[in-house]
Amino acid sequence: MLSRRQFLRLCSATCATSAAGVAAAKPRFRIGITTNTRNGGSWDKDMLLSFREAAEAGYHNVETFYGYIRPWWDKPQELKSQMDRLKLGFVTISNGGPMKMQFENPSVAQQLIDEHVQLALWSKKWFGCDHLKANTGGRRPEGTTSDDLAQMARTMNEIGKRLADQGLKFGVHAHLWTQLQTRSEIDHIMDATDPRYVFLVLDTGHITMAGMDPVELARTYVSRIVEFHLKDTKPEDKGGHKGPTPQREGYTAIGKRIFFELGKGGVDFPGLLSVLKQNNWDGWLTVELDSTDTTPKDSAMISRRYLENVLHLQV
Repeated sequence: MLSRRQFLRLCSATCATSAAGVAAAKPRFRIGITTNTRNGGSWDKDMLLSFREAAEAGYHNVETFYGYIRPWWDKPQELKSQMDRLKLGFVTISNGGPMKMQFENPSVAQQLIDEHVQLALWSKKWFGCDHLKANTGGRRPEGTTSDDLAQMARTMNEIGKRLADQGLKFGVHAHLWTQLQTRSEIDHIMDATDPRYVFLVLDTGHITMAGMDPVELARTYVSRIVEFHLKDTKPEDKGGHKGPTPQREGYTAIGKRIFFELGKGGVDFPGLLSVLKQNNWDGWLTVELDSTDTTPKDSAMISRRYLENVLHLQV
């Protein structure tokens, strides 16, 4: 027979254990920001300036491209020291620059695989990155064919398998103006690749402007999503852009901005967060904005305030 004191102690321990289990089950959102915002910053000439501004805006993790860390490729300790001084980590270091990105081209497949695996392992070794985010090459006038998709899937599977063997995930970024843009193309790649090896980077801005609802897409592929890029679109585009796909000029759309700071448009971020919480999703939420009407730092702070004050996320 338990004494009253023993009974209360047992109840206390049981409650604490249960609470710890509930806490452990909560989703863990890791927040970062890309540093490629144009108009008002020299991010393409001085990546450390963009990193400093991200830190000043209150972020602790940044994402950039291979092309911009190349000066440190053979001296990663120097970049690591700079990052440590800024108290910054990397979300991931994406492909880009001189790397091969034509996943649909079998003649460059082996080089493409080797380059992506090398980048991922370098990023993990020196900066502890847990995944590689990859864009596909520029969209050809004829679009993406079924043969293209089959080759893309083969190459992505091979990269993903080699990274999985090293404890890393491979995430492909569906993006306007690339060979992976439409819902049917996303569905094909997800169906044709091994879920153990190939994951999705869901960009709320690009997905919306390509005519899709990012909340619905997240619900469909939540177990395959390794990272989100968070950017807003116009209110009237909520649930997916109804007009033609915006035309591209350089790196951005022709004419007025199509992407905005978080909370300035129609993307249903509370709905998206609800899906992630319901599914106990664990991964990266990376703020991104291609261009700004003010400064990159100002825009970064607007999005941070939205994350904290509206979504109640800790940056």
